[in-house]
Amino acid sequence: RQHEVVGLDLLESASTTHVGSISDRDFVRSCLLGVDFVIHAATFHKPHIATHSPQAFVETNIAGTLTILEAAVESGVSGVVFSSTTSAFGGALTPAEGQPAAWVNEDLDSIPRNIYGVTKKAAEDLCELFSSSRGLPCIVLRTCRFFPEVDDDPEISQQYDNLNLKVNEYLYRRLDLADAVDAHILAAEQAPAIGFRRYVVSATSPFEPQHLL
Repeated sequence: RQHEVVGLDLLESASTTHVGSISDRDFVRSCLLGVDFVIHAATFHKPHIATHSPQAFVETNIAGTLTILEAAVESGVSGVVFSSTTSAFGGALTPAEGQPAAWVNEDLDSIPRNIYGVTKKAAEDLCELFSSSRGLPCIVLRTCRFFPEVDDDPEISQQYDNLNLKVNEYLYRRLDLADAVDAHILAAEQAPAIGFRRYVVSATSPFEPQHLL
């Protein structure tokens, strides 16, 4: 799309131009010089719960996001897109037995379930704060999973072949990678006009609200 992309990561790769941590304020500031827009996708993910401490989640997902937002304001970028997750809904996605199923949209309240969801929701709130108090356009995209991992529910994984699960995931539960990319690009283009908003990015549900009961 004719954009010059600057990639920040902890590890070297073909798409990484600057190696370092988003918790390093001087590093982040130097990387944002001359940058028009920020897509913030750096995070500890749900699988890291088994391998990293809650403090590591806080330092990267919350403090790291704060560092990026502060540097974005100082650099005068036109906006930030924050890659969040539907895991931020937490326990709201699985109502108690006997209760109606949850209708997932932007109005569904979050119920904390693990450190991943808690820190991603806190990072979203930081984006909202910087938008309202500092005038920084921020779009939060709560994306479904778009990586090809095996389903993290062992009961489901034991009942169905992985290929069968993937077909159903991409039809009804998850998100195609190309759609995730398009959503981020559209959010970047529209952020200055929108200001702040959260969006759920997911495959189309086969159900409608009247099917919940």
